[in-house]
Parts: sequence; C-alpha cells; structure tokens
Amino acid sequence: MTSNEIKSKDLQHVMQTYGRFDAVIDRGEGATLYSPEGKQYIDFTSGLGVNSLGYGNKKWAEAIYAQAIKLQHISNLYYTEPYVRLAEALTARTGMKNVFFSNSGAEANEGMIKLARKYSYNKYGTGRSDIITLVQSFHGRTVTTLAATGQDSFHPNHFFPLTEGFRHVPANDLAALEVALGDNTCAVMIELVQGEGGVLPLDKDYVLAVEKLCQSKDVLLLIDEVQTGVGRCGSFFAMEQYGVNPDAVSFAKGIAGGLPMGGFLANEKLHAVLQPGDHASTFGGNPVSAAAALEVLNQVTPKLLAEVTEKGDYIRKTTKSWGIPAVGEVRGLGLMLGIPLTGLVPKEIAQQCAQNGLLILTAGADALRMLPPLTITYEELDAGLAILKSILT
Repeated sequence: MTSNEIKSKDLQHVMQTYGRFDAVIDRGEGATLYSPEGKQYIDFTSGLGVNSLGYGNKKWAEAIYAQAIKLQHISNLYYTEPYVRLAEALTARTGMKNVFFSNSGAEANEGMIKLARKYSYNKYGTGRSDIITLVQSFHGRTVTTLAATGQDSFHPNHFFPLTEGFRHVPANDLAALEVALGDNTCAVMIELVQGEGGVLPLDKDYVLAVEKLCQSKDVLLLIDEVQTGVGRCGSFFAMEQYGVNPDAVSFAKGIAGGLPMGGFLANEKLHAVLQPGDHASTFGGNPVSAAAALEVLNQVTPKLLAEVTEKGDYIRKTTKSWGIPAVGEVRGLGLMLGIPLTGLVPKEIAQQCAQNGLLILTAGADALRMLPPLTITYEELDAGLAILKSILT
C-alpha cells in the first residue's frame, strides 16, 4: 500500500488514540528508516527506546527465526529453555536473585507493586500498602500505573476512580519524602531518569539517601528502569551509575530489541514472596521474545556501553557548538537525552523534523527527547543532527 492508503485505512479502522506524526514507515536498516515510497528518516526514537539494536540486525533476526521455527509459545505451566537462560543471564548481570517475565513496562511495574504489597502484608498485615512515587514520574497507562504516575496531565477525570494507595512527592526533596513516608507505606518507586517528565536525572546523593531511609524503615525501594535499562544510559541498568541496590527493578522496552517483553527482578529478601497463583502472564517469558532478548544481551557488551556514553557526549558537544539561544544544555544519561527549548513548542519542532527526515520525540512541556538505537553510527547521528539544526535556526 502507499502511504496515503495506509493513513486512510488507519483513520477508518483504528481507534484514534495516538497523535501520530505524518510519517509512514515501511522498513529500516541501522538507524535509518524508509517510507513505502522510499523517503528516508534518521531515527532518534528507536520505537520509544525499544529497538535497541536498530533495524535489520541479522543475528537478532536469526535468533528469532531459529526459535520461532522450533517453538513459538507454550503455557507457563511448562518449562522451556529460552526463558531459563535469559533469567540466568539477567540475574548474573545485575546481582539480583530472580525474575518475573511480562509483556510490557506497565505490566512489569504492576507486578512490582503487587510484590511490594504482598511482602508488607506477609510481614505486617493490613494497613501498610501505600506506595510513594515522584512528581513528574511516569510508570504506565493502566489504571494502577496511571495512579502511580506523578503527572496531573495523565489523570483526566474520565478515567476516575484510579487505584488508591499512591502518593507523589517532589523529586530530589528528601524532607518531603520523610514527611510522606508513614506507617502505612510499603514502598517507594522511582525512575532514576524521569523520561516522560522531561528527561530529568535524579541527584545521586538524593537516591542514596532514599535507599538509606527505606532500609531504616523496612520500606521497599523499587526502581523503574523500563526506559533507562538495557544499556540506554551507558550501563546495563542506570542504577549501576547511582551505586544503589533496590529491592526490585523493572525493565522492558529495549530488552528484546523490538519484540514485546518486560519484567522485574527481585533481590534475596523478596525472591520467594510471590507464590504459585499470586501472579501470572500468558505471554510472559515467551520463547521467541526470550531468544530475542538473549541476543540483545549478547550484543550489549562493555564496548557497546562505552560507545553509548561516547555518542551521548558527542550529541552534547555538537548541540552546544551550535550556539542557538533557544537550545538549552542537554540533560540525561547515555543515549537517553533531553534538549530543553526556550520559546519554541517541542511538538511543533518534532513535526517539522519528521517532515524533513528526522524522527525525534518530546518530553515534558519544554524538551525534545532523543532515544536513538544504541548502535546508531556517527554518520547517522551527524545526518540527524544536521536536520535538527536546520529546523532550530
């Protein structure tokens, strides 16, 4: 089909829940995408941080094919090799004890919430179930993870009532957390870099103080690494750069390189909290997704992680060299970057970029967001940055 035919059928047959950009994508190679008519786009989005290895990665595709032709799915009532190998690799890489596999980030975060509440119930009984999250946080779009999200723009009245038991405090304000953290609190859940909130990294000293405070009160520390994980920030998980050891950590997006997968890892204290019947996911640990994830882990090497940091530094230096007054200093970690804009509307800039061959995201009210494939080349970076500069000047 042509681009116009695809857009027409979308309008006729698909619920209009997305504010789509005027770009139809047919295929890709590396970090470069093409429309059905051959229009080229440099991709600074990687499908919202999902396509960690870019497009057309042959080893990744071969791993998927080999598993799909062997066994595409089976119930979690039975054992298979791929999810076991993946669990072993993830626990070895993170130092956590065990893992639960799901399909998405929201589902992973819901699982962590259930884990925290059951731990508290088992030890303290009822009345200790509240979870504190941060203002400007984003944890998902289910009714429960919306309640956990600390942004009023995600809380329209037409979805009320949201799930009870969540309170939001300002980021980097330990005093506010100490006030909010009462006898009815079972967990604190944070993102180390608030992606949807504007690509806002938390202060390291604050995170370490939160960890210490949680430990002193037997309140669980949950870290949402749905967007920051799997090499996105220049380490396998961002928590490595903060020196923090959470009780549980969620992941999704880039873990399977483009196939749906998420999950959460638990430490020794929590590894046996969830028992048979407590939680489940039909597609969790799917053999094909697990095989894809294993190949992602094979390719997210120390060398690639170092390159992620170097490429992030390159973007910072390049945008700073432009000397454009409306462009602020880049914030974020690795290849999870936000460019604050003054006097410009990020959504409008992103739309103009798409028209001119660059796919880029927005974050919060004032920033553009970059989440390119971890494997993006410097040639592709230069091509995309040149388009962005031309739009901003």
